Amino acid sequence: MSPTFHTSHPGLEADPRIPHVILVGLPGCGKTTVGRSVAERLNRPFLDLDEEIERREGESIARIFGERGEAHFRQLERQLTEELRERGGMIVSPGGGWIANPGLVSLVRPPGRLVYLRVRPETALARLGSNRASRPLLSRPDPLAELHRLHVARRAGYESADWIVDTELHGLQRVIDEVAGLVLARG
Repeated sequence: MSPTFHTSHPGLEADPRIPHVILVGLPGCGKTTVGRSVAERLNRPFLDLDEEIERREGESIARIFGERGEAHFRQLERQLTEELRERGGMIVSPGGGWIANPGLVSLVRPPGRLVYLRVRPETALARLGSNRASRPLLSRPDPLAELHRLHVARRAGYESADWIVDTELHGLQRVIDEVAGLVLARG
């Protein structure tokens, strides 16, 4: 049976001949915001993995982390990523730690393409604002120190992306334009 995802375009079928574009980066880099806009512009389905996990599990990511632990959450990420292999053509926004979950990238790449939305931890924290409370790994006493730790731990994975877009240098619209242009020009 083919997996069912709740995407931004429920009636639009994902085309398995077209590679997924997976946006990676720290929490607050803009994966969901940019991903939704790029998918809309390119008439492709958008899938936020965290939202999909919440929908399927019937509870928030924070609650899953709190009650069942990070290891259980990472297994849910793995299951969804395995399902993605049966589909194609989506713009995908996983959580910031997806890249560090061993073996996940190789499940979708190739042919999937990764775009790293690069951002400094200070900027990411500012962008998250009060929403950082819903991020389990940032609900610790010093969220900026945690973002710095995550950045160091995940940097090599992020920088292994096919394309890197610096979200510090440009406004949101320019980042959306750049990502959409990369997808159109390089598939």
